[in-house]
Amino acid sequence: MSTPAVPVPPAARAGRPAAPPSLMASAFRIFDLSLGQMLWSRRTVFMALLVVGPVLLALFIRMFVVSSFTGSLRINNVPVQGTNIFGVMMWFFYLRFTVPVLALFYGTALIADEVEDKTITYLFTRPVPRGAVVLGKYLAYLACTLMVLLPSVVIVFFLTVPSGTGVASGFPLLVKDLGVIGVGLVVYGAFFAWLGARIKRPLIAGLLFLFGWEQAVLAFPGYLKRLSIGYYLQSLAPHAMPQDSALSLLQSVFRESPSLPVAAVALTAIFVGFLWLSMRLVTRREYVLEQ
Repeated sequence: MSTPAVPVPPAARAGRPAAPPSLMASAFRIFDLSLGQMLWSRRTVFMALLVVGPVLLALFIRMFVVSSFTGSLRINNVPVQGTNIFGVMMWFFYLRFTVPVLALFYGTALIADEVEDKTITYLFTRPVPRGAVVLGKYLAYLACTLMVLLPSVVIVFFLTVPSGTGVASGFPLLVKDLGVIGVGLVVYGAFFAWLGARIKRPLIAGLLFLFGWEQAVLAFPGYLKRLSIGYYLQSLAPHAMPQDSALSLLQSVFRESPSLPVAAVALTAIFVGFLWLSMRLVTRREYVLEQ
């Protein structure tokens, strides 16, 4: 019985080497390689500690409400709605701190860690485009942070918002907040990926950007705030800002929020621009590792 013929690629028949894999195919290979490493790294332990804090606070609030005679949390004898508590926690714990900090610690490490550990040359010996290394590790960062962060937000929502009509009315709020968190991780991650590929000590520069530049330009009037990611991101979640505090009153004097279309265009441009710049930088840069 004869063996069926196996088709031979035209390139092989002509004696030419097979074409290299495409950018996206190579990126998914790097993604598969990097995701497991990120999930079992020390950074994931740090991320878990960050997301457990809001959950514990929400659990404490839930236990206090259940054990109280009033059946609700009261401030100055005025009941506070569960959706308002959830909004404040979203604003202070997630949007203003956890999301940018996680993007900083993961994004700056995408290339900087490989250079520091002297393993980047091994990645470049693989038959994949250099830009695919950045893209694949960036996608692994997004998957890792979303898998850990989003369940924390959902748990906080169900702990702070009362069951029944409260959950039904607040569910669209939860969906929107999950989307805003995803956008924040995408945009901040692209910026810090570029920063990690551009300078030698990106973590220090990233901390100065987050807790120096962004905090300063958002607190004062002027056009400099348009050079801040937080300026556009906060306009996507105005419901999460506390409206009955002296801080919000002070911010309302100095702050102007961009419209939703302007914020969407700006965030898209920041994401695409910095991710492309980081891929281009890694593609063209020559890495000479120190002995």
